[in-house]
Amino acid sequence: RLLCSISFAVTLLRILVVNPSHFFYSGTFLFPRRWLNLQEYQSKKLMQESGVAVQRFYVADTASEALEAAKRLNAKEIVLKAQILAGGRGKGVFDSGLKGGVHLTKDPAVVGELANKMLGFNLTTKQTPKEGVKVKTVMVAEALDITRETYFAILMDRSFNGPVMVGSPQGGMDIEEVAASTPELIFKEAIDIFEGVRDDQALRMAANLGFKGALQRQAADQIKRLYDLFLKVDATQVEVNPLGETPEGQVVCFDAKINFDDNAEFRQKNVFAMDDMTEADPTEMAAAKWDLKYIGLDGNIACFVNGAGLAMATCDIIDLHGGKPANFLDLGGGVKEKQVYEAFKLLTADPKVEAILVNIFGGIVNCAIIANGITKACRELELKVPLVVRLEGKTALDTHQHWNTCTKVFVLPL
Repeated sequence: RLLCSISFAVTLLRILVVNPSHFFYSGTFLFPRRWLNLQEYQSKKLMQESGVAVQRFYVADTASEALEAAKRLNAKEIVLKAQILAGGRGKGVFDSGLKGGVHLTKDPAVVGELANKMLGFNLTTKQTPKEGVKVKTVMVAEALDITRETYFAILMDRSFNGPVMVGSPQGGMDIEEVAASTPELIFKEAIDIFEGVRDDQALRMAANLGFKGALQRQAADQIKRLYDLFLKVDATQVEVNPLGETPEGQVVCFDAKINFDDNAEFRQKNVFAMDDMTEADPTEMAAAKWDLKYIGLDGNIACFVNGAGLAMATCDIIDLHGGKPANFLDLGGGVKEKQVYEAFKLLTADPKVEAILVNIFGGIVNCAIIANGITKACRELELKVPLVVRLEGKTALDTHQHWNTCTKVFVLPL
């Protein structure tokens, strides 16, 4: 019944939308949004504060500051990195004409010249919008040689009912590729949340990563410090790739990614205060203010759904019938009328949207709340695109009187 109902809704939407030729689509892909976004230097600062070995570095907002930072480092070689929340910086291109967001040099003066072509200019990579992202900060760090790269991570794993260490002697590359091609090189150690990382566990993992002699003890110490960081900041994942070995006999965390538990924001105020929202999608930011889970897609049928599972299924059904979803929007179970209204404001503000599909299951939300919010939005926002509504469950039968005041609204029969 659900499939038939939604299928009819999608068919109706395809008839109503002005240009059906936009619908051909090879699949709907939803990418999870990391709500807390930290720049590379911010993650390294957190690691540094927990005693984790990282490269010496400074942060600069101007070319002159970058030059002074390079001089203060007094390093044999310096690496200059543009700070944006996107991968592929090394192969990116600036609209200043400079190629690459990561540069190595032995001359501090060159750092100032390069920074002058980075700061204030847009950097475009494979993960940024077409217009790129404006660089406002650069990191000036000591460049270290790496004789060997390994992979190490601590993450929450349901199969272990808690944190687990994952490591591989094959670092500096995509760990998924390593797991697929040489699974025997992936090592796991479950961590007892009450005991923490034991010495024998840390030493065994260090040995599995290929560290020997004094370096094994040094790597084990870094592993324990990374676990301390994991607990300290309420992380769900701390990933170091690579955890490298230098010719001078140092074990250094060269690059790291930290994911945080959003539920711990109340006790991690200093960490969450570092959140860089300048690169965030404005619509996603507006949705988050109303506790709405929104991800923009490139279609023209807006989705208005309660529950992440139903929202993903709705996107998939639209795709199955030749449509193209404009967004993923999860209202959640405790939604209020004002949130419904604000959600409609977000959807109707998208110029790509040519129709809206409402798909609500009233098991975790009162359908009357949804109906009140929708009718208010229809009246006050002067809805100009077709709206198809499917409400089923709690108080759904009592909502039909709401739709008499709305035009362009098609309510599916229960």
